[in-house]
Amino acid sequence: MIRIGNASGFYGDRFSAVREMLDGGDLDVLTGDYLAELTMLILGRDRMKDPNLGYARTFLRQLEESLATALERGVKIVSNAGGLNPEGLAEAVDKLGLGAKVAYVTGDDLREQFPEALTANAYLGAWGIAECLNAGADVVVTGRVTDASLVVGPAAAHFGWGREEWDALAGATVAGHVLECGTQATGGNYSFFTAIDATRPGFPIAEIEADGSSVITKHDGTGGAVTVDTVTAQLLYEIGTPAYPGPDVVSHFDTIRLDPHDRGVRISGVKGSPPPDTLKVCLNTLGGFRNSTTFVLTGLDVEAKANLVRHQLEAAIGPEGLTWTLARTEHADADTEETASALLHVTVKTADPKRAKAFSRAGIELALGSYPGFHVTAPPGDGTPFGVYKAAYVPRASVRHQAVLPDGKVVEV
Repeated sequence: MIRIGNASGFYGDRFSAVREMLDGGDLDVLTGDYLAELTMLILGRDRMKDPNLGYARTFLRQLEESLATALERGVKIVSNAGGLNPEGLAEAVDKLGLGAKVAYVTGDDLREQFPEALTANAYLGAWGIAECLNAGADVVVTGRVTDASLVVGPAAAHFGWGREEWDALAGATVAGHVLECGTQATGGNYSFFTAIDATRPGFPIAEIEADGSSVITKHDGTGGAVTVDTVTAQLLYEIGTPAYPGPDVVSHFDTIRLDPHDRGVRISGVKGSPPPDTLKVCLNTLGGFRNSTTFVLTGLDVEAKANLVRHQLEAAIGPEGLTWTLARTEHADADTEETASALLHVTVKTADPKRAKAFSRAGIELALGSYPGFHVTAPPGDGTPFGVYKAAYVPRASVRHQAVLPDGKVVEV
């Protein structure tokens, strides 16, 4: 068995989780998922400001605090916090000076194939991670691998799985899918949260066996719960058809068996089949600029007030790119101003940064010449860039999946 924990489901998750997971009990590997489509856009903007950035800096600060503990306890760290710059993050981890053997996975950056994009990253699989661990790495950082690969890679390295052991790979992928969103598997965002202690859920752990089956659990004494229902809720997250394609295997979710276990939930029976010949690519482009404000409409004639301010703002800057939402949050015969108020949200999206800024001026200029009781929740600013995401697909052979080992050797995966 290999015992793999998770300490992050997104960039911004509980900072103390790395330390909590290392101190809370035995682990062989601790993973952290920091990436999402939006995160890639955020990191892309970081890289525009400084080409040495592009990785999740939170992860580095967490290792400053906890890497010595991981090394002392023999816990491997595997994370996709490298984002757009896994080499830069690996160098930064090495500079912590704790003697850790650091490796990284690269090859996902496809901007040469998609020059119009701010970021263009293929979803790589688990085998680069496995190569790094087999070479003795203590810390493995990656760019854009699939979330589940952070679990599949360590399991494949530990058990020596071949690339066509579809059922074992599929079982580990399912375990990785359960772990990838952190405490969502242990009661976070759970529909029946009133039935458990949802105050501070503990992070999940997968105890994976040689055939790919696993037990989902958590450290003793932590909050939340691991039940068939909490695991099912996470299994259904971001799932379309039961045949769940990944870069290493297609996992057939309609073959999953869940059973209660004395330490949590046992997952077994998962069947796998060969992966597609293509890899998915996350593309982010800059779509323009966005600005927004919220008008507070208090008292009577809410619809008429909304129509007035809408007509005034559209006359000032034009209707193009404006979206309006009227939230009827007011109550009849309310006893406070707040409960007597509705909210009118307006957002502008435009390619012209000057128009995004003019939106703010036009809205505030209405303050003494619009509906009675005019006020806004907060003054609008100058506007911010917004991104546009779309998916693309490329032949697997067009992507150079590489593992850079602790001694600097580069291995084609």
